[in-house]
Amino acid sequence: MFSQAVVEKLDNYVYFLQDPRTNKVFYVGKGVGNRVFNHLDCAIETDGETEKRKIIRGIIKSGKKVRHFILRHGLTEKMAFEIEASLIDFVGMENLSNLQGGHYSSDFGLKTADEITAMYEAEELSTTEAIMLININRRYRRDMTETELYDATRKSWVVGSRKEKANCPVSPRCSSFSI
Repeated sequence: MFSQAVVEKLDNYVYFLQDPRTNKVFYVGKGVGNRVFNHLDCAIETDGETEKRKIIRGIIKSGKKVRHFILRHGLTEKMAFEIEASLIDFVGMENLSNLQGGHYSSDFGLKTADEITAMYEAEELSTTEAIMLININRRYRRDMTETELYDATRKSWVVGSRKEKANCPVSPRCSSFSI
């Protein structure tokens, strides 16, 4: 744990946790105060298994200690969120035990040059057709096949009470949404 004197000087920071058995980074976060150490306490004191807790408990069982690193400190909260998101994008969610990506990752995070071009050169849609937009959030991967994308959009999703306001004169299926 950091002393109060250290906490007062740290400000917002970005940190990562490393497994001493493999030297692999397994978690990236943004914190203030002693946040960097809270994961250890949580893994010891909390029931339930997450990938992060599993790794921490394995490290403890092996007789070693989680390595705590402060990547940048003395940051504003906004700067810390941006650095955290960049680091998560760079390391890759598939290589971390984080449950979510950094703030605004989907909007400003890792993208191919083609995705950036598509994002900023997209033409405004003008249609008279009734349409429904489906956001598949974390199910989206840039390497998805058309079939995988179709499957992700047709799975369970909630339309809710707004379906009553839907204008679908050409399709009787509008009234058959099941939730």
